[in-house]
Amino acid sequence: MSRVEAGRRGRAGAVGLAARGLLLAAALAPAAHARAQTPAQTPSPVLPQVNLDDAVQRALAHNPSVAQAATAIAHAEAILQQTRSGVVPTVSAGLSNLTIDHARGFSGFITQPQDQATLSASVSVPILAPARWATLQQGRDQVDVATRSTDQARQQVAVATAQAYLGIITAHRQLDVELRALENAQAHLDYAEKRLEGGAGSRLDQLRAAEEVSTDESQAENARLALLRSQEALGVLLADDGPVDAAGEPAFDVPATVSESEWMAARPDVRYQESVIAAAERVVRDSHLDWLPTATASFTPQLVTPAGLFQPSRTWSLVVSITQPIYEGGLRKSERAQRAVTFDQSKIALTTIQIQARSEVRLAQASLTSLQRALTSAQQAASQAADVLQITMAAFQVGATSNIEVIDAERSARDAGTSANLAEDAVRRAKLDLLVALGRFPK
Repeated sequence: MSRVEAGRRGRAGAVGLAARGLLLAAALAPAAHARAQTPAQTPSPVLPQVNLDDAVQRALAHNPSVAQAATAIAHAEAILQQTRSGVVPTVSAGLSNLTIDHARGFSGFITQPQDQATLSASVSVPILAPARWATLQQGRDQVDVATRSTDQARQQVAVATAQAYLGIITAHRQLDVELRALENAQAHLDYAEKRLEGGAGSRLDQLRAAEEVSTDESQAENARLALLRSQEALGVLLADDGPVDAAGEPAFDVPATVSESEWMAARPDVRYQESVIAAAERVVRDSHLDWLPTATASFTPQLVTPAGLFQPSRTWSLVVSITQPIYEGGLRKSERAQRAVTFDQSKIALTTIQIQARSEVRLAQASLTSLQRALTSAQQAASQAADVLQITMAAFQVGATSNIEVIDAERSARDAGTSANLAEDAVRRAKLDLLVALGRFPK
């Protein structure tokens, strides 16, 4: 065989092998494309929507945690009513009937009738009770403390509601990012399959594009699940029987400058601790009243029928009792010392809260400024990555770049979009944190 004829046969074998490879790739491409298709999505149910202000109000009105905190006010008011009963007049009445085997008496006189009824009443009035009178105002202070404590619980529920609301917005945006990435990857796969069918592409390019579609589909499903979890969390906070969706972007009115005296007095934790200090101070101030005398007057009228020889029918008695503490073994002195310690501890706690509050405000302001700059950069990066993807796809279609560069551009665009979304969420949460630190949320 001549070398010319051998060359012809070799070229023919190579052409045949290439043809068989193209036929095999063309046969496998539809199956790979079928595996890469997104499964049919069940239509999502239409969820009730609520804006942030309405969500916070509904949570404060219906959330069980707020109702549980409000019971502390009712408990303090019940104790106040119990205390009040000790400083107001008390009135009681009684009726008794005595029956014996036979009447008692002597010389024809009845000293004890066989059947005798007694009707009596008693009126007792504290005419001097300074320590009791002081506990009445102390009880009112405890009602105020319970009210301030409830305000703290309300703020916690409101903040949790706002965070869940912001989580829904972020989940919606992230789902959009994943769906755009999936759309770009699917377009790339469609083009890779057309090239393969036309004999210009390769099986490797088609598989790489199909892998990217599968990855984006998985991440899109994760984003859908994250969105549902956020919606369910908001529904639980609103005490709703099902998930609730966010209606739109909240408008956080962040003040440019606020004086410390203004925002410090607006914080629920500061107001609560100030009420605790006021209550403790009053208890210490009233401690000297424990040494003052107490006096009580009691008037008791009585009607007996029938009357006995030594027992008149109508009688009354008036008793006035005065008690003066003289020596009690140091009990009141130790109680006063304990009250003073509690008062000092409450003042120290307020100082700690104020230091922490100043730190929270400074950090929230610095975080918001920094995160806004980071958001600007992240949005620019996302826009630039989208442009890179568009240019890379165009270059790939004319053969100026490779399939790998397209996939890298797709992933970069998806990652940049995710980073921009997270940066937006961080700015929204920083605004919320600043309003909370300034005592301006909820309104």
